[in-house]
Amino acid sequence: MTMPNNYFERYQNHFEHFIDEALKEDIGSGDHSSLSCIEEASKSNAVLLVKEVGIIAGMQLAKHIFKQYDPALVFTPFVEDGSRVELGDQAFTIAGSTRSILATERLVLNTMQRMSGIATRTHELQQLIQHTSCKLLDTRKTTPNFRYAEKWAVEIGGGTNHRMGLFDALMIKDNHVDFCGGMTQALEKTKRYLEPLRTKLEVVVECRNAHEIEQVLPFSFVSRILLDNHSESELKQALHQIGGKKPTEASGNITVKNLVAVAETGVDYISMGALTYDAKSIDLSLKALSD
Repeated sequence: MTMPNNYFERYQNHFEHFIDEALKEDIGSGDHSSLSCIEEASKSNAVLLVKEVGIIAGMQLAKHIFKQYDPALVFTPFVEDGSRVELGDQAFTIAGSTRSILATERLVLNTMQRMSGIATRTHELQQLIQHTSCKLLDTRKTTPNFRYAEKWAVEIGGGTNHRMGLFDALMIKDNHVDFCGGMTQALEKTKRYLEPLRTKLEVVVECRNAHEIEQVLPFSFVSRILLDNHSESELKQALHQIGGKKPTEASGNITVKNLVAVAETGVDYISMGALTYDAKSIDLSLKALSD
């Protein structure tokens, strides 16, 4: 599995801010547990143990958490993001200040357990439809202030990122259409909005029926048609009408039970909020290594 190893660099400012705020939230005025019984000069080694089968994710983020808190800590990885891990595997060791290891332990575990759960779930679902050309997309149904890490985990698991937020792509959905008084009115306004922009933005438009699809097709700036809450037969009819003129995306009420059938209709993308909000965390543990 090819991993997006430049993901941290791509969103470095966001991750550095996240790490800083997360450490402040946890440590506050000081790690009194460690300050009370660990000598300042104490040095130790610890290992991250895998306690559940899955796809590991968050290795690179863990490395940067340690580095941002204490650059003197030595991080030694044994697996890469996206690797399949088994019960009892060792993911990495960390060596250096005992106080620093203890101060960063929980943040590293929280991020890696969550990210590994998302990567594992994404990988499992993508494997089910690998015989098709359909790609899995995530959504904005993410944990506040942890979106970048969760979407990173989706990519690590073999999925594809949808827009990061409201700022980097447009989604004209049913409420936009209704508030504007119709599809054509909404897209005419969108066209006028986009014309003076220097940055080209992807435009995804939700269509509820054949009439809305007919209205969307003439607009060349529309990047993709979203077919939300369509049955398999409705999807096939919509795809026939679209005739390959626009890429297509299916969403809404798609579960492991009907995922394969939806992908086999020929739709280009399936977006699933469950990739992030319904993934079960993978059990990991950071344990001291004896000399």
